[in-house]
Amino acid sequence: MSKVSQMRGVDTSGLRFRLVDAQTEVLGRLAAQLSKILQGKDKPTFAPNVDNGDVVVVINVEKINLTGNKHTGKVYTWHTGYVGGLKTRTVKDQLERAPEEVLRKAVQRMLPDNKLRVAPVREVCLVFCLE
Repeated sequence: MSKVSQMRGVDTSGLRFRLVDAQTEVLGRLAAQLSKILQGKDKPTFAPNVDNGDVVVVINVEKINLTGNKHTGKVYTWHTGYVGGLKTRTVKDQLERAPEEVLRKAVQRMLPDNKLRVAPVREVCLVFCLE
């Protein structure tokens, strides 16, 4: 039994695995390409109500590029649920903490906001080199 079939919540029958190198790519353009692959829009059998996208493995996530002043200007905001619990973090800080989350959030927010959003997010494997 292969390790690929051990992916939690992903049916790997009929799926292709795509390897993408994010070293020289721009964040938004790469996320747009990955969202099309995850939805299956590049296949001739595309149907909007069926999840027939492929599994994507992205390497060198920590070396992804951002254009303009997005390193300091783009801010991630979330609320903890407590009074006065509004938290913010810039992309520069997030790239230092967890570089794979920047690309994961960009891809997730480009997918349609319905029940078919959950499975493609699981089908993205993000790998970063520890050099």
